[in-house]
Amino acid sequence: MPPKRNPLQLNALQLKTLTLLQELARLVGRPDAEDANGLAISELPNPHGDHFHLGEAVVAARDATGLRNPSVWAALERKGLIRPKLPEAVILTALGQEYDTGLRDVILHRAPH
Repeated sequence: MPPKRNPLQLNALQLKTLTLLQELARLVGRPDAEDANGLAISELPNPHGDHFHLGEAVVAARDATGLRNPSVWAALERKGLIRPKLPEAVILTALGQEYDTGLRDVILHRAPH
């Protein structure tokens, strides 16, 4: 039997936010002193106009509203995907790093060069 898609039953906004946090962790995450498997993210992107850049990808601002939404952060924390260490960082847990949101290729737009 194949693994269940979205086993933690995250809603669409939570899935988008987790996808962006995963990409931020890949790009700028640093090991957390308290959790050897966690990655600390100390800066969130600021949109300019209707988008922002994550590495080589472009993300629509409408897909990133959860990055500044306390309810989304609370849900991700409750499900063990992140650990807020505010104001200095958010820790993406090992579970958060491994969770397959299925949205990476949907919201991270890459132009072929």
